[in-house]
Amino acid sequence: MSGLLASAALSLLSPSAMAQEWPSKPVRIVVGGPAGGTADALARLLAEGLGPALGKPVIVEAKPGAAGAIAVNDLLSSPHDGHTLLLIQGGIVSETPLAIKTAYEPFKDLKPLAQVTRQGLVLVGNTSFPAKNLRELIAHVKANPGKVSYASYAAGMRGHTTGLQFNKLAGLDMTHVGYKGSPPALQDVMGGHVPLMVDGTATSLPLIKAGKIKAYAVNFPTRISDLPDVPTFAELGFPEISEVGWMGLWSTPDLPAAVQARIRQATLQQLQQPKVQERIKAMGMEVGQALSSEELARDLRGAHARQGELLRSINFKPE
Repeated sequence: MSGLLASAALSLLSPSAMAQEWPSKPVRIVVGGPAGGTADALARLLAEGLGPALGKPVIVEAKPGAAGAIAVNDLLSSPHDGHTLLLIQGGIVSETPLAIKTAYEPFKDLKPLAQVTRQGLVLVGNTSFPAKNLRELIAHVKANPGKVSYASYAAGMRGHTTGLQFNKLAGLDMTHVGYKGSPPALQDVMGGHVPLMVDGTATSLPLIKAGKIKAYAVNFPTRISDLPDVPTFAELGFPEISEVGWMGLWSTPDLPAAVQARIRQATLQQLQQPKVQERIKAMGMEVGQALSSEELARDLRGAHARQGELLRSINFKPE
């Protein structure tokens, strides 16, 4: 009887009262990546400000593996009450389900609450690779048919399909080599085992600045502020290679709307803090835009359609 009374009392709470009741305990941000990685660093940066703002501790837990699916499963199996959130790249919806077989339904089980960062990809190479710029790179690949390969952080993801686009548009035949994450791929690029790679800026930027790899072009609508001398693919004659990737804070769609709104508002407020913006910029990314969940979902559907088309063009099958 007491349980029924409690349920009835909860049902009488107004949306604003429900939001005020949240959080009633520590909040977990589950990260779809390894401890110390980009997503983990972003989550900890957010948690520093969200904890005091919400009046409860915000704990970050790294759940790497299966291209983010392990972190997603953690969110889905936890109570859908807003005390477990997910920080992960938008590709968890637009790319991962096309690359591997997943147990979740991307556009039904997950809801983006706020865009945290925007970022691009960069085509990088071993320092001894003979081409000094993209024009020379194209000429070198054409002069050495079937001999030049490029790495990506995962088969079927955007690092892979950016190379496919470049091959098609420039008339090249570079061979793709997929890795399980950026660190091992970058090690092989630096070691000369594979000459080129399409990587995320967060992982490549420190190595570019240290002179351990060199950058040729950026897959992003504009130049990246921390790589001002590296042109975009569009500037170099390939406007089709201009995609925005992003990381976001996610919940399940059935979380009460008032709680979703409070999480989103608190997150956007943190992203306006100068210290937060400076640290995001230092990672080679931009602060996310204040887009609504509906706008973010439309962006993801468009990216999913483009990614699917590219993968179908090579008859790619999910693992």
